[in-house]
Amino acid sequence: MMEPTTLLLAVAVCLVVLLLFRRDPEKMRIKEMMDKLPGPPSYPILGTMLPYIFLPPEGRWDIFLKLMMKYKPFFKWWLGPFPGICTSHPDYIEALLNNTKMIDKAIHYKFLHPWLGTGLITSTGTKWHSHRKLITPSFHFKILENFVPIFAKNCDILVNKLKKEIGREVFDIYPYISACTLDIICESAMGACVNAQKYENSDYVTAVNKMKAILSERLAKPFLALDFIFNFTKWSKLQKKSLDIIHGFTKKVIRERKQQRLKNIQEHFPEDDVYFGQKKRIAFLDMLLDVSEDGNKMTDEEIQEEVDTFMFGGHDTITATISTSLYLLGLHPEIQDRAYEELKGIFKESDHSPTVKDLKNMKYLHMVIKEAMRLYPSAPLLARMLTQDLQLGSHTVPAGVTACVPIFAIHRDPDIFPNPTQFHPDNFLPERVVNRHPYAYIPFSAGPRNCIGQKFAMLEVKMVLSSILRSYEVRSADKSEDLVLVLEIVFRSKNGFRITLSPRGRE
Repeated sequence: MMEPTTLLLAVAVCLVVLLLFRRDPEKMRIKEMMDKLPGPPSYPILGTMLPYIFLPPEGRWDIFLKLMMKYKPFFKWWLGPFPGICTSHPDYIEALLNNTKMIDKAIHYKFLHPWLGTGLITSTGTKWHSHRKLITPSFHFKILENFVPIFAKNCDILVNKLKKEIGREVFDIYPYISACTLDIICESAMGACVNAQKYENSDYVTAVNKMKAILSERLAKPFLALDFIFNFTKWSKLQKKSLDIIHGFTKKVIRERKQQRLKNIQEHFPEDDVYFGQKKRIAFLDMLLDVSEDGNKMTDEEIQEEVDTFMFGGHDTITATISTSLYLLGLHPEIQDRAYEELKGIFKESDHSPTVKDLKNMKYLHMVIKEAMRLYPSAPLLARMLTQDLQLGSHTVPAGVTACVPIFAIHRDPDIFPNPTQFHPDNFLPERVVNRHPYAYIPFSAGPRNCIGQKFAMLEVKMVLSSILRSYEVRSADKSEDLVLVLEIVFRSKNGFRITLSPRGRE
């Protein structure tokens, strides 16, 4: 709950914004066009989302889904003075996401700027185009193959850590997965080992979790969207402290890596052999430093932004996908058995770590993962800022409006996926996918701003899941209707993903 003084200040500022809004011809044009669109009633100052503001994080998603179902496939909303629309129609989504002139992220992404600066997720225009072009070759599959040994090493640690949970009645798998993926992403992105699995309660993880909570509050409460108000709250102090930890770590790694590279050059050591002990296995940071040194200059600040972005995009999202996949497999033993049989067919009696070829052969597990991302997409929604009027069917949406795509709702549309709440990996059999609208399933977004790291993510998720399933049988303690989903930057369950483990015997 906000302090009374801050709340009064927020109301006063919103009143001023509202008065200025009415004096601006362009804003009045937006309001007139918005009035013609379908949607719920709007309240003075606070807009459409009045009930939403006073709910805890776990209650906000229910309100949003009810609006989506009531006004499907399109409705307008006002978050205070900020206008927006939401659509779950695949044709409308394609018109939005595939439009090369509509690449600006929504204004709400500015809340990420203190954390990520203007890296690939948050930048736009010339900077986004040039960085995307520079960075894309780093995600070529042949390069990604070199990260597989990093995945395997940290999965072995995870499997050993989980031994202590055998025989326990129930435990939350999420913290284990989070520590493992943090170790993987740190070594893959920066070539740095933080040993999050060895040393629990990592300062970095704690800082990231606090930043997510802050972002959730700012997204939910329109008065916190204004920096003038936000800077007077406890959230602002917490954000500064958390970012000091996050950025301090990244800067330290970049500084040390540049010093090591310079030393290697001076002493005539082959760079990749010295630092990693294996030729060609280079971190994302090294690729950025190489790009900078080749004349396509990126400043130290820009390098840090992209590394922080990769850390942000490759940690919590992957953790969520692995955790929900395990949870769903634990609810459906017959599907888990089928996935395990596939793994036995690939590995026979061997206990070797998966190779790239092995990962490619995990066809059914691939379908399991895609179905898990359908039911629980790690990023539940995305948004764009319209820079020009956009025609969506019979609706004309004015420039200056936020266009929101609720991925969670699209993936559970019964017109696209029969029995949409059922976990059914066969939804991704080739013969079913071929007849489905390409924008009806978008866990990695779509169009020119789709997720650049999706191949990396799928390789990592397969590695972690296969490692666990080869060693343990998983059972989930909570039914799907008992999960309390919390809408933040990344989906999570309020009570975690509670499972039990039993060891698999040799057959």
